[in-house]
Amino acid sequence: MISRRNALRQSAALLGAAGLAAFFKPQDARAATRRFRIGACDWSINKRDDVGSLALGAQIGLDGIQVNMGSAANDMHLRRPDVQRAYREAARQHRVQLGGLALGELNNVPYKADDRTDAWVRDSIGVAKALGVKVVLLAFFGKNDLRNDPAGQGVVIEKLKAVAPAAEKAGVILGIESYLSAADHLKIIEAVGSKNVQVYYDVRNSADMGYDIYQEIRWLGKQGQICEFHFKEYDTLLGGGIVDFRKVREAIDEIDYRGWVQIEGAVPKGGDVTQSYVANNAFVRKTLGQG
Repeated sequence: MISRRNALRQSAALLGAAGLAAFFKPQDARAATRRFRIGACDWSINKRDDVGSLALGAQIGLDGIQVNMGSAANDMHLRRPDVQRAYREAARQHRVQLGGLALGELNNVPYKADDRTDAWVRDSIGVAKALGVKVVLLAFFGKNDLRNDPAGQGVVIEKLKAVAPAAEKAGVILGIESYLSAADHLKIIEAVGSKNVQVYYDVRNSADMGYDIYQEIRWLGKQGQICEFHFKEYDTLLGGGIVDFRKVREAIDEIDYRGWVQIEGAVPKGGDVTQSYVANNAFVRKTLGQG
């Protein structure tokens, strides 16, 4: 892994982001016929809440971008039709897709404790439809952490029960991303009782918690409970950290997962974001056999 990481760094340094990006053309209609589509989180490429994330995604060679819905400060700006139009136009212009929608602000304004978030989650379903997105990531970290909080989990269950019918009608999946184990995630999902509430599986978060991520992927996936993946590392390129992505590939093959894989983090300390994501994109495509 270390030698591969060093090789990718050297390639990026020698050729530069623009040179490497030339090998990975943005995908358009062809992506729909492929098993996997490769994207990145707008916040990980330093373009949070920025329509410019789509142009950068094209430069990197990604199939799409997972966009953040907004913040409390901008009143969840993607609820505005004019902002939605700007994102759709940028996606069309740069021939990349709007690959996902995330409510990252829930980490600061917790769904489990702040009633403002009820409207945000409900409205995210309409935003997803307007952007042509199938999965909304609901983040449960920071102030929204569900670990050792049965009361908070109970509140979230009741809130998801209330909004799940709208998600079902719209064909949108609400994905729970948290530090909970696969078993604890499933308890929440079963209590909600909707096929449109599933697990958004982040391999590094779960590895950090000491879970057997390869078995968790198999166990959840064989029950149809994983809606999407984050491929993530900290302070290193993908392939240079603690996650064995070869084993991740074996697990997702066993569950026949098809859909988006979003790259998050995975920038070495002091590293150039664009060069790092060109290398990460190449690594994921090679690992998944996705040319």
